[in-house]
Amino acid sequence: MQPFNQLIDYIEDHLTDDISFSVVAHQVGLSEYHLRRTFSFIAGMSLHDYVHNRRLAAANGDLVNGQAVTTVAFKYGYQSVEGFSRAFRNWSGHLPSEVRQSGLQKTFPRLSFHLEIKGGIPMNFKIEQKPAFNLVGVTKRIPIQFSGQNPAIQALAQSITPAQKSHMHALGDLYPHQVLNASYAFDDGRLVEQGQLTQLIGFATTQENPYADLTQLAVSRHTWAIFPNQGPFPQRLQETWGRIYSEWLPTSGYELVDAPEISFSQFGSADVKSEIWIAVTPQSRQPTVGDSVS
Repeated sequence: MQPFNQLIDYIEDHLTDDISFSVVAHQVGLSEYHLRRTFSFIAGMSLHDYVHNRRLAAANGDLVNGQAVTTVAFKYGYQSVEGFSRAFRNWSGHLPSEVRQSGLQKTFPRLSFHLEIKGGIPMNFKIEQKPAFNLVGVTKRIPIQFSGQNPAIQALAQSITPAQKSHMHALGDLYPHQVLNASYAFDDGRLVEQGQLTQLIGFATTQENPYADLTQLAVSRHTWAIFPNQGPFPQRLQETWGRIYSEWLPTSGYELVDAPEISFSQFGSADVKSEIWIAVTPQSRQPTVGDSVS
């Protein structure tokens, strides 16, 4: 978790600056995609939202200490007092001038990341190289949801026509030779479960899609971390997703690659068998205790 704590330190030191997360990611030895995606999953909010909240909390403190609204607005990067006032009121429920006069305070504490080891529960996985392939199926932008069955995914599945099913089965010549789910193009900049992603329900194939009623997504050659799991659906699948981000990734020596996150399930009993695929690459370096992002 050290790179993420370094990131938090950097944000605290640069709340009034234009923060470049690509630069920070490079300095802590991670890709920007991995930094953003993993932070969102672990913290429950995007980097954009975290910085936004920390800046407004700091601005609240400055206003209470008597700084002028105009000074505070430009200090935290707003282009106008009106824009700052609108953002501040949406965040706190009060105008900056009201807070300055009344001393009302709203806080948003800085985060601190710690790795929690829970009972030594084993986690099975394998690392596998896969050549480039295509995903073909139906797609839709849907809300992100961590727990329970996502009704938007269920609606998308129910919308698939007999013709689309036939076309997908005709093209599906790669493992797992069955319907799979792929999630990609995740929103950044909003609370994670208020954002959206693009969901594809379809098949993996070596073929090009000739059908107008299906979408094709090209997936490059990658190294994949594959996590088999078995248990009640969707609880065990979602639990595995959480453990990948909170337990496996921080200690694995790998980082995420910008690629679809894939899963599929084999129904037929109470203990549903599933697999999760995430594209990864070895970390370019392992940050040490002496590393700095300043």
